[in-house]
Amino acid sequence: MLVHTVLFWLCKDLDDAQRAKFRVGLESLKEIEHADSVFIGRPASVVERPMCDGSYDFCLTVILKDVPAHDAYQAHEKHQNFIAAHKDQWQKVKVYDAD
Repeated sequence: MLVHTVLFWLCKDLDDAQRAKFRVGLESLKEIEHADSVFIGRPASVVERPMCDGSYDFCLTVILKDVPAHDAYQAHEKHQNFIAAHKDQWQKVKVYDAD
């Protein structure tokens, strides 16, 4: 199993409609057959702790079978379309892959 987690910090000048459209773009990644599970969220309203970073706007977590499934997910047309359509909307992205 491979866990692919992506944190997005969106551009500050995006309006609510643009943020909603970004979320819809993230949701489209659920249609990629190589992904076993896809979770999308915003920072949770939990008690602040020094080791927690809630400064991001969206978190995407994708569960994949293995590295080849990850590679196929990355190359998939829907993933590439998401990047092309939304890359100008984020100011920072961090990716964490774990197996």
